[in-house]
Amino acid sequence: MVDIAHLVESLDSVDYKQYVIAFTCVIFGFEQYLNYRQYRRYLMRDRPKELADIVTEEDFKKAQSYNLDKSQFGFVHDLIKQLESVAILHYDGMAWLWYTSGYLLETYGGYGSEYQILQSLVFSILFSWFSTLTSLPFSLYSTFVVEEKHGFNKQTIGIFVSDLFKNQLVMLVLMCPLLSACLWVMQSTGDNFFLYIWILLMVFQLFIIMIYPTVIQPLFNKLTPMEEGDLRSQIEALAARIAFPLKKLYVIDGSKRSGHSNAYFYGFGKNKHIVLYDTLIDHSDNDEICAVLAHELGHWKMGHTLKLLGVTQLYAVTMFWFFSFFIHNVKFYQDFGFHTTPALIGFVLFQCVYAPVDSAISFLMHVYQRKNEYEADAFALKLGYASKLRSALIKLSIKNLGGFNMDPWYSAWNNSHPTLTERLNKLGVKPTSDKPIAVPEEESKKEL
Repeated sequence: MVDIAHLVESLDSVDYKQYVIAFTCVIFGFEQYLNYRQYRRYLMRDRPKELADIVTEEDFKKAQSYNLDKSQFGFVHDLIKQLESVAILHYDGMAWLWYTSGYLLETYGGYGSEYQILQSLVFSILFSWFSTLTSLPFSLYSTFVVEEKHGFNKQTIGIFVSDLFKNQLVMLVLMCPLLSACLWVMQSTGDNFFLYIWILLMVFQLFIIMIYPTVIQPLFNKLTPMEEGDLRSQIEALAARIAFPLKKLYVIDGSKRSGHSNAYFYGFGKNKHIVLYDTLIDHSDNDEICAVLAHELGHWKMGHTLKLLGVTQLYAVTMFWFFSFFIHNVKFYQDFGFHTTPALIGFVLFQCVYAPVDSAISFLMHVYQRKNEYEADAFALKLGYASKLRSALIKLSIKNLGGFNMDPWYSAWNNSHPTLTERLNKLGVKPTSDKPIAVPEEESKKEL
């Protein structure tokens, strides 16, 4: 049996600030080592032999150039963000912002420190604005320099700014009621708050899944019912073949912002909807589109979505249970410069302390998700789409300038999907010729 009292007492011996700073630096160093391993792969000019029947020398060099630019940008971005995080922790930046929020609230609103929920909302809004502003130069450079250089960006500055404000608006509308409810639950339900918080967040998550396609996504993209034709008939036949309860088919104008594309489905029970990006339709043949959908529907058929939801819910309730041992620990707050114990701040700081567990869980989740991807590919193979899925995966990777030459350590730590060569080897389908697939230059870039 775990001695809870002894466990709680032992927490007072930890120097939380030094622990968090040390761990973030260790993880940063480890991830930069993995990034460097992958960076060396992008420096290679000669196409590996295993890619000879997959990608041409020209397309391989284009992909190498794109990923090299992203990698170099990533080193600068990660270093600056790491320095920012360490500075906030070392100089008690969150404590300063918390008490500044209280000062502003009392000075301009007349609300004192007893209005902790209101102060938490002000703190969250200010912290969100700070994060947005410090990330803005990197977002602009990534979109209008790196992506623009390699032909992916379709956005204008106007669309970029509009999306920025829409995202902030959606965040405020959704975050403020949810955060208020969570903090009220923490204050009202005692030591078992973690159960009620978990239930509240699970209901909220399901609510977001329900409203996202019809309320949130139309703020950014236009969904249009798919017209009658061969493609629609083939998709409906595929859905009927596996008893997928398809209700509606939509096309989304993804080309408005990017050359990337995707396909997904949403809905509960017997009310499912499929959404295809316009770029996917414009630059793939019908059988390739059906092969992509067969893979996605394989996730549904084998219950991957529900299983993943179950795993994430178990993770969430466990995390909140651990947090219950920290929420009232005065030293825990004092180590980061606080002389009060606000619940929101406790959870934010706890996430920093919990980071080692979170990193391990994230790695295991990637292992689990890669297993699901193999199973979904196998499902498409059983439906007879093996060769078409192979050509679709290759074509999408070429047009997306995907990382063909992947370091296994980097991929295992960072990627939820297997590499292209790993997926093709699992499919076991041989190319119909010795020549790699050639994709016309004018086609838009896409991803799966």
